[in-house]
Amino acid sequence: MTSMTSVRRLLRGGKEIAALQALSGDAGLIVLREERAGDIAAREALLNEAFGAARFAKTSEILRSGRAPARGLSLTATCNNQLVGTVRLWHVAAERGRGLLLLGPLAVADSHRTFGIGGMLMREAIARAKARGHKAILLVGDEPYYQRFGFAAALTNTLDLPGPVDRARFLGLELEDSALCDVRGMIRPTGVLLNQRVRQDERELLAA
Repeated sequence: MTSMTSVRRLLRGGKEIAALQALSGDAGLIVLREERAGDIAAREALLNEAFGAARFAKTSEILRSGRAPARGLSLTATCNNQLVGTVRLWHVAAERGRGLLLLGPLAVADSHRTFGIGGMLMREAIARAKARGHKAILLVGDEPYYQRFGFAAALTNTLDLPGPVDRARFLGLELEDSALCDVRGMIRPTGVLLNQRVRQDERELLAA
């Protein structure tokens, strides 16, 4: 595992980003920033590489399909101006549950999986979600990996998804104390619907 020498905050164009300088000269400067319209093709290629066509059949995708991601919560990691990581969060809701987000997909290029980019994207996404006043984050993933960020399957016991899901992989994280305590029922999407008449780049980055 290649470690990082430093973590620092930078301001570029009025938007905060995080940058990690890898010890390995081969890694170069890994920069975290908000997704841009020009990232869309590279992002889709990365997701296809990571998950294949099967990703479109996943229950989580049902909640994301046709919706815009949450404002300021579509992040990318680049290395030498090449997109090597991506994560997005989406607005969802349930009975007695507001301020909820669904995280995913999270993906890192095979060539850069030893540099801690996935963790970097997760920590930044969580921090930004909390700073924006969101109450909790849900995701479907491996608890042994995501528990390091505070996610737990026990927090989703009263919730359901609109399709098949392995309950052990349906995880929650409270950004506010007891945020999921009284939340129950079916998770439903609440993000802005994408309009087919809006240009592709605008549709991809439209904020909810």
